[in-house]
Formats: sequence, C-alpha cells, structure tokens
Amino acid sequence: MNKLGPIGVFDSGYGGLTVLQEIMKALPKYDYIYLGDNARAPYGNRSFEVVHEFTLEAVNYLKERGCRLVILACNTSSAKALRTIQQIDLKHSEDSSFRVLGVIRPSTETIGGLSKNNCIGVLGTEGTIQSGSYKIELEKFSPNTSLIQHACPMWVPLIESNQHQTDIGKKIIENDIRELLAMSPAIDTILLACTHYPLIINEVKKIVSEKINVVSQGPIVADKLSNYLQRNEFMRAQLSKGGTCSFLTTENAAVFNASATQFLENAISAEQIRL
Repeated sequence: MNKLGPIGVFDSGYGGLTVLQEIMKALPKYDYIYLGDNARAPYGNRSFEVVHEFTLEAVNYLKERGCRLVILACNTSSAKALRTIQQIDLKHSEDSSFRVLGVIRPSTETIGGLSKNNCIGVLGTEGTIQSGSYKIELEKFSPNTSLIQHACPMWVPLIESNQHQTDIGKKIIENDIRELLAMSPAIDTILLACTHYPLIINEVKKIVSEKINVVSQGPIVADKLSNYLQRNEFMRAQLSKGGTCSFLTTENAAVFNASATQFLENAISAEQIRL
C-alpha cells in the first residue's frame, strides 16, 4: 500500500486557484498541494509538445511530493497534454495507482444539459479553442448540441495584470463576447473555459442577456471530483485527510503571494521551486 498523500492541483498560472477554492469547499477534509508554473506562463500559445513537456514535469514533481491524484486545473494542459499523459506516460509508470484528471471532460459532461436551445458558447484561450478538445468531448455526451467557440487571447493577461476593470480592458472583454454571440443567436449558455475567467464572470453577465446562463468550471470540477472519489474507494483510501493546503510556484514566491490575493479569499505563503 502506498503512503497516503495529498491531492495535487496544477495550473500554468493563477487561474487554477479558482478551481482549488471550489474543490476545497466541496472536499475540505483532504490535503492539497497547488503548483503554479508561473515562470513559464502562459501556456495558451505554446505547441502541443511544449505544453505536454511542461505539464508532465509538473505532474512528476507533484508525484515526488507525495500526491496520489493530480488535477490539471488548466484548460490548455487538459487540452494539449492530458490524453498523452494518461494513455502513454502513466501506462509506462511503475505506479499503477497514480491518477491525473483534467477539467474539460467534467465540463462537457455537464454543460450539454444546461442549454435549452442545444447551443453552447465557449470562451477560452487560443490553445484551448484551437485544440478542438471541447468539440470532441461534447460530441460524446451531447451529440445534438452545437458548440460555438471564440478565443480570447487578451483575457488572461488583462486579469493577471489587474487591467480587466479599466476602460480598455472592459472594451476588449465586451468585443470578444459580442463576437461570440454574433456567431449564433441561439446561444443560451456560455462556458468560461479558462480557470482565470471566473474573476470576470460578473463583467460577462453584465454584457450578455439575462436569458444566457454564464457558467464557470470550478463548481463543476469540484462536484465531479466529489463523485469520482465517492465511486473510487481505492483512490479515496490513498488520500491523506489533514485539511491542509500548501502552495508552490516557479515564480518568485512574494510575487505569487501578492497576485494570488485576486483569486483567493485568504493570504497565502508559497514556496518557490524549480521544475
């Protein structure tokens, strides 16, 4: 039997903190380690090969720190690296009980049932949208649902630099939303397919019609993880329950601590690491 370990949560930057927060609300008894590869962020425009390389390095590091389960709380990593990690890297691992999960599958399992018009809009990074992962996964669960996608390359930089509330920032956000809605008048549900975007969900809701449901991923991922652990006694038995959370970053720790306050309710103290 492996030693009990925490749940790892990984993102290329800060956005995964929004997912971590929801997971900790749903599953407060478990231990967590959050790792942000902030020094190499953003991942959105990087190739499949580079995203896989960087993500695998992070996954292996979290495994070395004792994690038995890692959540890729990053849409780009989930889109460009998860399948290779699950189907190739983990299959060659001697540790057959270690698991890595993403955020795209739980999102697509859920959003199809939220649209009355069977027409969903997706806003995400260029990497996520260009990967086609949402379309592929949604067809498995809701084959009769149309998916309209639009890339928002400026949103993450705006959020991380705290410029999303400036006049220019608001205009960029509004223009992207208008471009998405112009593609189909039938859109009645919008998925914010980047873990940074919950920080601007109120701005998005102000722009769209009240009839459009704007959905963020954190609560969905937390709910699906809860269900996964309820069904999977073997994984549940590998996880430590001390109610703790530690934070790791490849960026300067003080910079990470300051920026993380946008995403978390409480102040944190991160440890700088090198992958």
